[in-house]
Amino acid sequence: MSITPIPPAEPERPGLVATYRRLWPYLWPHGRPDLQRRVFVAFGLLLVAKVVTLAMPFTFKWATDALVAVVGGKEETVPTGIWAVPALMILLYAAARIAMSLLTQVRDGLFAKVAMHAVRRLALQTFQHMHQLSLRFHLERKTGGLTRVLERGRNGIEELSRLMVLTLVPTIVEFLLVLGTLAYEFSLSYSLVVLVMVAAYLGYTYKATEWRIAIRRRMNDSDTDANAKAVDSLLNYETVKYFGASERETARYDQSMARYEKASTQTYVSLAVLNAGQAVIFTIGMGVVMWLAARDIMAGRATIGGFVLVNTMLVQLSMPLNFMGMIYREIKQALIDIDDMFKILHRNPEIADRPGAEPLAVSEAVVRFEDVHFAYVPERPILRGISFTVPAGRTVAIVGPSGAGKSTLSRLLFRFYEPQAGRITIDGQDIAAVQQDSLRAAIGMVPQDTVLFNDTIGYNVRYGRWEASEEEVREAARLAQIDRFIFALPEGYDTPVGERGLKLSGGEKQRVAIARTILKGPPILVLDEATSALDSFTEREIQDALDRVSQGRTTLVIAHRLSTVVGADEIIVLDQGRIAERGTHLALLAEGGVYAAMWNRQREADAAREALKRAESQEGESLRTHLEPGEVPGPVAKAPEPAAVS
Repeated sequence: MSITPIPPAEPERPGLVATYRRLWPYLWPHGRPDLQRRVFVAFGLLLVAKVVTLAMPFTFKWATDALVAVVGGKEETVPTGIWAVPALMILLYAAARIAMSLLTQVRDGLFAKVAMHAVRRLALQTFQHMHQLSLRFHLERKTGGLTRVLERGRNGIEELSRLMVLTLVPTIVEFLLVLGTLAYEFSLSYSLVVLVMVAAYLGYTYKATEWRIAIRRRMNDSDTDANAKAVDSLLNYETVKYFGASERETARYDQSMARYEKASTQTYVSLAVLNAGQAVIFTIGMGVVMWLAARDIMAGRATIGGFVLVNTMLVQLSMPLNFMGMIYREIKQALIDIDDMFKILHRNPEIADRPGAEPLAVSEAVVRFEDVHFAYVPERPILRGISFTVPAGRTVAIVGPSGAGKSTLSRLLFRFYEPQAGRITIDGQDIAAVQQDSLRAAIGMVPQDTVLFNDTIGYNVRYGRWEASEEEVREAARLAQIDRFIFALPEGYDTPVGERGLKLSGGEKQRVAIARTILKGPPILVLDEATSALDSFTEREIQDALDRVSQGRTTLVIAHRLSTVVGADEIIVLDQGRIAERGTHLALLAEGGVYAAMWNRQREADAAREALKRAESQEGESLRTHLEPGEVPGPVAKAPEPAAVS
């Protein structure tokens, strides 16, 4: 038998460059010239917007110098025409500001379609890959956790695209333009001061943000813990009241909230420290640059407008710099979320079609298990050399105690798992060598726990064969004995079934599952304890429908209640992963072995339940006979109901 390999230690998460390299095939819209043009236009608008942004301080400079020239004259009364130059500069500033805003919004709108196209492509590929992964993967993972990975991955791609392309890159472009402008308009010393200031600013922001991330993680964990305790306690409201544990539950919740209070307070304090440090560093840098400008003005190397120019450029630069902490934190979180999605996307399916696999060709639908060995984990074998045949059009039942491996047989037949030894064939074809889609198309399943889609009854029935006509859907419902129930509903086939089909009873859900399988029309049928969770009356009705469905089909029945398999052509008794007995119902009873013992125990349990019901009915009738008119009977104590023995 093969040994499941130990998974390697989790590698370090890739950085920004590595993540963008993995995302590039999705971000760059291959085969979409329209989206490619959007990328070029968006980056062109980005550069134009930043040039316009840089031009706005110059309008301030020119307006200031014009005003100084006007008011610096000797005349007390200034002619009206002289105000034209400052007014023109003010209008130019307003026009530049409007142009900058419009260019930015158009750029964001153009790039949004590119980013969302990447989100859609990667999310679709990941969702499709999740369906290709093995059953073992889905059993080991919580479905809610998988959908959260998908959701966070989508949000991470969108966030990374927005922050990088629409925030970080424009900030870097603006910073470089400011450095070049200061060096050209004034001197290199201005640029060096700003460069040192920004470097110190970013370094401090990085350190403080890393510190804050750890605090926020503790705050989020405390919040999650408090929320989980609250939900768990409220869901178990009756249990809390039974044991008088309200104060204990309140104390547990308060402990979590105390941790949340402490971490939340630290979060606000750390934010204040971050903002204060950023303000100090930026103010010192601005102060030095302003002092340099004042010195040059006093020396006649610059004008008052130059002083205003320097101040305005740095104030404009401060706004994107203030978001650097948030940008770093969000980019880091986006990298984690995207990496979680890529881990799923790069995980290979445990069960995959072999190269060159042919579709299954079904002629007689003879199913054969040949010396099959299987274990979910090597330390605990489930099947130990199982061999049997389900002849064409016949019914073979598998019975046995819990854990004997009955349901494992159906999972192997559907090829959710591969046996470690032996093989399973259909009409002589090894199912491991055929295409999985064709294999599963040939097999119909009616499980014990029928889970329906949160849609209508018609949708769930039609799921068996989507291209079926309305007449075929109704005929399938009639054969499953659910057509009368559907017609009695106000909305008929358009009636919503609720999440997991919770608006329907167990019997109604089973009938929908049977109708779905009838509509599929498979040559091979698997009934996996299809009636074990139903009451006796509903079980008999469902069993009648199942008997009709299995007529003419090769049927494998996995049963808990032996009364449902007495008519099987052969009954196979599994015990500890081996075939203990096999034969017809009467032959196995005559042997007096494991099957006979199981049959007798279930008959005794059924007889005890029937006797209990008769006793309760007789006691209730006797009590009603002796009551005075208008008197209400009290509760009748019930004896414990004997459990069914499998």
